Amino acid sequence: MNVGELTAIDVHTHAEISKDGHGSLSPALFGASEEYFGSHERPTIDQMAAYYRERKMAAVVFTVDAEHATGHPRISNEEIAESCAEHADVLIPFGSVDPWKGRAGVREARRLVTEYGVRGFKFHPSIQGFDPNDRMAYPLYEVIEELGAVALFHTGQTGIGAGVPGGGGIRLKHSNPMLVDDVAVDFPHLKIILAHPSFPWQDEALAVATHKPYVHIDLSGWSPKYFPPQLVRYANTLLKDKVLFGSDYPVITPDRWLADFAKLDIKPEVRPKILKDNAARLLGLTPKEQS
Repeated sequence: MNVGELTAIDVHTHAEISKDGHGSLSPALFGASEEYFGSHERPTIDQMAAYYRERKMAAVVFTVDAEHATGHPRISNEEIAESCAEHADVLIPFGSVDPWKGRAGVREARRLVTEYGVRGFKFHPSIQGFDPNDRMAYPLYEVIEELGAVALFHTGQTGIGAGVPGGGGIRLKHSNPMLVDDVAVDFPHLKIILAHPSFPWQDEALAVATHKPYVHIDLSGWSPKYFPPQLVRYANTLLKDKVLFGSDYPVITPDRWLADFAKLDIKPEVRPKILKDNAARLLGLTPKEQS
């Protein structure tokens, strides 16, 4: 990966379908997501690579492992990592391990980093049905911190389950970013990303990211034209080195996101930090990769 030639690094994209056609969510939850965000194609990882390569961008790719709460089998982490390795010039693999898997999940996380080159892990507390500060997840955070990988937490409301009776069993309270503050205290060197503008807890997310040195915020899942003003203000100032471009592709395309971001009142010297530089540093891209 030649980071110097990239225009941006998208830290938040989803592998929604496996090589054999298996979806990352049940049909009911997928349907609710499409009602919320609008229908969209579900590209393969090969198609995602071509899409980002054409735009001279790199992308972090992951799925969500929520087998315990949903009963729906996940897409294989190994498949995602191996597919990303075939496109290492533009794709960066993250894993997802359901915290309810206990020690088996810890072993898997270690293997994914050491044998498959995974650089981080996606957590979706509302779908996975756990509070981020639940001690049962701590052994998993411990190995992620030890290996220098990133923990990315969905925060705020989710379109998944929206409109389904009972929200499809998904509880929004699990994705309050203040629950991640405990994780940042108990794992002080764990690299953390709070994903999305954290409605209705935007101020809480800004407080955590300002207070804890290894906590970052990605801007995925929303068009920038809808960003709350305090998020824009902090991105321009106190958090200019800790805010990251993320689209939520394929739900939101980087083309749409970047077009709206271009109209946002962001300082010229801050734009490259948000679009690429902050992510390159956080993801630990080597000098060779940045040459």
